[in-house]
Amino acid sequence: MSEPQDLPERESMDFDVVIVGAGPAGLAAAIRLKQVNPELSVVVLEKGAEVGAHILSGAVVDPIGIDRLLPGWREEEGHPFRTEVKDDQFLLLGPAGSIRLPNFAMPPLMSNHGNYIVSLGLVCRWLAEKAEALGVEIYPGFAATEMLYNDEGAVVGVATGDMGVEKNGEPGPNFARGMELRGKYTLIGEGVRGSLAKQLIAKFDLQKDREPQKFGLGIKELWQVKPENHKQGLVQHSFGWPLGMKTGGGSFLYHLEDNLVAVGFVVHLNYKNPYLYPFEEFQRFKTHPAIRGTFEGGKRLTYGARAITEGGWQSVPKLSFPGGALIGCSAGFVNLPRIKGSHNAVLSGILSAEKIADAIAAGRANDEPVEIENGWRDSAIGQDLKKVRNVKPLWSRFGTAIGVALGGLDMWTNTLFGLSVFGTLKHGKTDAQSLEPAAKHKKIDYPRPDGVLTFDRLSSVFLSNTNHEENEPVHLKVKDMALQKSSEHDIYAGPSTRYCPAGVYEWVEKDGEDVFVINAQNCVHCKTCDIKDPNQNINWVPPQGGEGPVYPNM
Repeated sequence: MSEPQDLPERESMDFDVVIVGAGPAGLAAAIRLKQVNPELSVVVLEKGAEVGAHILSGAVVDPIGIDRLLPGWREEEGHPFRTEVKDDQFLLLGPAGSIRLPNFAMPPLMSNHGNYIVSLGLVCRWLAEKAEALGVEIYPGFAATEMLYNDEGAVVGVATGDMGVEKNGEPGPNFARGMELRGKYTLIGEGVRGSLAKQLIAKFDLQKDREPQKFGLGIKELWQVKPENHKQGLVQHSFGWPLGMKTGGGSFLYHLEDNLVAVGFVVHLNYKNPYLYPFEEFQRFKTHPAIRGTFEGGKRLTYGARAITEGGWQSVPKLSFPGGALIGCSAGFVNLPRIKGSHNAVLSGILSAEKIADAIAAGRANDEPVEIENGWRDSAIGQDLKKVRNVKPLWSRFGTAIGVALGGLDMWTNTLFGLSVFGTLKHGKTDAQSLEPAAKHKKIDYPRPDGVLTFDRLSSVFLSNTNHEENEPVHLKVKDMALQKSSEHDIYAGPSTRYCPAGVYEWVEKDGEDVFVINAQNCVHCKTCDIKDPNQNINWVPPQGGEGPVYPNM
């Protein structure tokens, strides 16, 4: 991309491998590269203010990836895997009661025996220490905003965003030019719906012959509860109320150490009703008789939200492109029924690192590491995802009651016989296309928050430690403001004011007209707007490096 004449040239640094994103995939790739060849120069860019600042996950971790990356980690002091799962419960919630599903009826891969309840942010900080000890350079606070290409169109690295740009787009008094980080290969591990991954998928047509990617919105709180309400090692999942049987989603309660409980709620983003309000559904969920007792007398500590990939096996784009590959949640390796993706993210980092280390050893650079694409479906990642490939489409097609039962049956046949009576089902529409006009639906009346168990969005965002510079360009780009009014507002009744878990979007009356207001400073980088806007009219791009939420232990 050509630069304006009046801007200074960017400084450039050369590495063997450039990795975007210090999540489980990016850090695993960095560690594995140095394990294979300590002489390789490896850099990891992280847009969060520190490693782990933007990491949000349930999280119950299957240690298969960590076992492969760091055998012997259990003997070390100071690792973050402190709470092993002791009790596994599945609940079907109705408006006033619940039914516990028997564990013996659940497919074996749904068992959490041998897994760990963790803060994934703390896991990433631990992995970062391992990577730096091996000589990996990690630069937090730098957002990669642009792909760099050579004359043949292959990726040769990334550029970080300029800092100190003012709202009008002009350089301010603290302006600093971004940097170019160039490498023989570039790995993109930005997480779900990454802005660079989006560009690469479009440029290289990586989604060709794949199903559309599907998503959920995960909203999470961390609570300190009373000791008598705490059961360290308890994992509890539920589905059903408060969502109707036609809307996919579910909840988790994970009891960590020190009387901490992580509670979260996932709403599948292929919902139809534009009046649905995921944040309020989560708050309502906590009031259920089977749930609320856990939090009585407790204190909410932190809050956050993040989109989740749900498309699985048939939605994973082509991973390799000229000059690099997609890894982790940028590729979409979440196992939906298990609500787990970090194990596959680590495994994808390992797989990609080994293939790229081999390519560099063979004297290659900036070509397509197609071995990564060719290898993943036969690996442990593919084996994990293939067994559950029909759970999401069955749920979407038949609703919660019948869809979940059929999905369970399908997992059993895949586990016992290695096949599915359904073959491989298609997902069909994108989540944006799934939304229906407001005229087809009724408004939903949500109760007011009590400030004790249930809360409003703005007080919640405060707990996420989110910060953005007031006088910088808005990083949520509306392509056509007239379309936003004629369609998002007039046809769909402004769903952005509800699907955003941070209160970024408002429709405000001004001089007799409804005006779209973007409170970008509230953004927790969940990417829901980029996914769910019915016209795909909102494009999420990174703000200045280091901005956004600062999650201490999510």
